[in-house]
Amino acid sequence: MYRYLTLKNGIKVVSEKINYLKSVSIGVWIGNGSRYESAPLNGVSHFIEHMLFKGTERRSASDIAEEMDAIGGQIDAFTSREYTCFYTKTLDYHAETAIDILSDMIFCPRLAESDMALERRVIGEEIRMYEDSPEDLVYDLSSYAIWGDTPMGRPILGTYESLENITPENMRGYMNTHYSSSNTVISVAGNFDDSLFELLEKYFGSRAMQSVSPVMPEAKYLCGRDIVRRKDVEQVQLVATFKGIDIMDESVYSLLVMNNVFGSGVSSRLFQKIREERGLVYSISAGHSAYIGAGAFDISAGMSEKNVAEVAKLISEEINMIKDKKLTPDEIEKAKEQLKGNYILSSESTSARIQSAGRSLLLGKPIYTQEEVLKRIDAVNEESVFEIIDRVLDSSTLSVSAVGPIDSVENLFSLS
Repeated sequence: MYRYLTLKNGIKVVSEKINYLKSVSIGVWIGNGSRYESAPLNGVSHFIEHMLFKGTERRSASDIAEEMDAIGGQIDAFTSREYTCFYTKTLDYHAETAIDILSDMIFCPRLAESDMALERRVIGEEIRMYEDSPEDLVYDLSSYAIWGDTPMGRPILGTYESLENITPENMRGYMNTHYSSSNTVISVAGNFDDSLFELLEKYFGSRAMQSVSPVMPEAKYLCGRDIVRRKDVEQVQLVATFKGIDIMDESVYSLLVMNNVFGSGVSSRLFQKIREERGLVYSISAGHSAYIGAGAFDISAGMSEKNVAEVAKLISEEINMIKDKKLTPDEIEKAKEQLKGNYILSSESTSARIQSAGRSLLLGKPIYTQEEVLKRIDAVNEESVFEIIDRVLDSSTLSVSAVGPIDSVENLFSLS
């Protein structure tokens, strides 16, 4: 069972007690990511994530690392387009140390110019790492293709130029307007008692925070845009993107069932037909990304340049086949069982539980119990799967991006 409460300063908390564990995971979710950024400050959300680990008013960067290591704990963070999350996992009796460190990082970051100069170089290396990885770079190109020069289409890491625009002053100003109580959620899963809520109130609820909610720009999907980045590498990384469904759409369960058959995993049609039977690719898969008011369904593959046309032809055939013949009842039932198994196994991780609950509460999505999720998977039927196939695999929304020794992807796919 989930327990909900609101701290005195307005921060929302969702918790799930699991008595048989000896650990507790805690996540602090900030409703802020690259989708909220202006072009001059592109990358500031991710930059803030880095800077909060560089020290506080009473802890150095090494203090943060050493305190967590001393208790055998884990601390990390990530930034996405719509949120930033800082999270820990410790033994249950070390929860206060984790809460103290997390609150110190978020409320009292040092944000020193010398640290920013150093971390700007670190992020610059991270950008270079992505640019040297065609598998990562092609997804940045895909985002730009479908959302253009908008916050959703720009890279989460920012650019070399935009990072130079970010100073301690405008970083603090950005945090003051985007790290607010109405924009912050804490999720907890594991073994704890009511004293944990007292600790959250002490370290988080007692802090003054603005309650303003930053404005999230609309993400308008741009159809039919293709982007190619020629790169002297051995393989072509290809992504075919269709307009997906948003994070509130309950059709997601039907979409996941469909994709278990179509492109998710080693038993999927794409993997079996194109890799296992033909040996034309090393990697091939399909997946969906859901956002507030937006979504994208991607088919990705990596292959030699000489195989690009053949792989695109085979992907086209699989898309046309599933649109024409849909799925059999047996395929749907098998995919539902697979989906339930994957979900239950992932739910055994407290880290996965705080991510699911925290993200849902932050984005205004219902938080379902395990039983409720399983019921929704069981409710998927032929009609709902057929409907989502036609909605998502709509050729009029196709956009193609590629990185590698290739100059064009024009007319690469032939879809009905």
